[in-house]
Amino acid sequence: MASDGRLSEVLREFARTMVTDLPIQGILDQLVERTVEILPVTGAQVTLVPPGAGPRYEAASECAVRALSMGVAAAFAFPLRYDDHQLGTLLLYLDKPGVLDVASREAAQTLADVAAAYIVNAQTRAALRETSDQAQRMGLHDPLTGLPNRVLFLERLDHAVLRSRRSGHAVAVLFADLDRFKQVNDVYGHHAGDELLVAVAQRLTAALRPGDTLARLAGDEFVILCEGLDSPARADAIAARIGAEFATPFQLERAEIDVTASVGIALLGRDDQLPEDLLQDADMAMYQAKRRGGARHQIIDLSEKRHTLQQVNLERELRGAATRGELHLEYQPIVETGNGRMASVEALLRWAHPSQGLVAPSALIPIAERSGLINEIGRWVLAKACNDRQPGTSLTDNLALSVNVSGHQLMTPGFPATVAGVLSDHGTDPQRVTLEVTESVFVQDSGRAFDVLAELKDLGLKIALDDFGTGYSSLQYLKQFPIDVVKIDQRFIYDLEHDPASHAIVYTIVELAHVLGMTAVAEGVETAEQHQLLASIGCDFCQGFYFAHPLPPDDLDALASPGMGIYLPVLPLEHTRRAG
Repeated sequence: MASDGRLSEVLREFARTMVTDLPIQGILDQLVERTVEILPVTGAQVTLVPPGAGPRYEAASECAVRALSMGVAAAFAFPLRYDDHQLGTLLLYLDKPGVLDVASREAAQTLADVAAAYIVNAQTRAALRETSDQAQRMGLHDPLTGLPNRVLFLERLDHAVLRSRRSGHAVAVLFADLDRFKQVNDVYGHHAGDELLVAVAQRLTAALRPGDTLARLAGDEFVILCEGLDSPARADAIAARIGAEFATPFQLERAEIDVTASVGIALLGRDDQLPEDLLQDADMAMYQAKRRGGARHQIIDLSEKRHTLQQVNLERELRGAATRGELHLEYQPIVETGNGRMASVEALLRWAHPSQGLVAPSALIPIAERSGLINEIGRWVLAKACNDRQPGTSLTDNLALSVNVSGHQLMTPGFPATVAGVLSDHGTDPQRVTLEVTESVFVQDSGRAFDVLAELKDLGLKIALDDFGTGYSSLQYLKQFPIDVVKIDQRFIYDLEHDPASHAIVYTIVELAHVLGMTAVAEGVETAEQHQLLASIGCDFCQGFYFAHPLPPDDLDALASPGMGIYLPVLPLEHTRRAG
């Protein structure tokens, strides 16, 4: 029989397993070895019974193996029990007939019960570890494709950058985005879109080198980390190989889909370049590839990147520019062609940036549109212009006012009401105000544009079609929409003296405007010869540096005064209108 001291020693050994990661197999091996040592048996063996399965032999002492091979004279079974569940059986063997005394049987059952408790503990630890490992995998991998996600990719990118700086080998990040992926979801459904993403992941994986990391960031965005490149040209070759993977259509469950990808490439450069910067550069290069038509790869264009970052900074800095006093208006006179009398002024927005100086209008308006500030700034322009022409100010009530309106403004719900409110607040006569729009508003939504322009006309405002001749120049616009003024683009005026085609185009536009009951204004007039030709053609009004540059409102006083006002000599009558 087992001595109490020896049994206690074995139990203490089992107790120590509670604070270790000893696996189930280790517990079973320990059980059979110690059982043979302390009990009067030839061998010991353990079988575990998994739920729904037959017995499985897990551990046996060497003596038990010999006893089984030579024949067993006696065997004893003790259940491994835990909470009324039997986990398995402890089997004891004798190589000659005999029985176990009561003390040995009690010791054997004690060992079986203790082992069962520790097996359950080990199973619980294993289950928790598996759950933790699974949670970690889910936290680091994309659930749809099984690829690394952004977190794991950035972690690997961090290590790759450090290795590159030690080894000197090039590191590249390739950012791939599917072209027109939204159409796949719209036409075939999101299930097909997910199926396509999985298929793309499989193809890209097959196209990469064994050490490359392919990850899915979000949606249809995939990124590839390429380490150990012997030259930057290798990244270009890998990108070309990726592009080739899209040459064959993807055969999905219910459809065959032909899709391409735009791939941006960024290479690790400066020592202070952060991994996140490298990923951002690859992303920007991908958008550069899309702007060039898509279905291609593009190494980051640093000059374009600088321009883009500058635009982003300007968008941010434009917020509050009016409050900080950085925005102001200048006014360019519009004169009657025949006598040079100033009839109206066009309000022109200016942004005096504190560090970059005057921001060009061609850049300012797109920035305002992209940043969502165009409505706020547009309302400020109209209000400021109305305020500048109130009685007693530089812009006298004798001058009509032209204000440019962005297509984004025009299409904003409630725009006519906003205009009416501003005019009412400043006591401005709507009949003295012209809103200038470009042809782009008609292309966006012609039905909506017509309704808005009709509302503005009902308020009493005039509508001018700006830059006519450079856009779509559809004559249908002139016929269909309530337009009062046609402004001829300055590019035709520039060549008016030397290019017969420009002369013919300007003449035709003026004639057409008059036939339709509209007024013609020539923009960009810079010479006396141009002025004379426009007078001979019969153009109603002129605007340009020949008469005056855009001016602050206070400087218009001199131009508007009787003694020094803009007044050019009236041309001889026979030259003011071409015969026939």
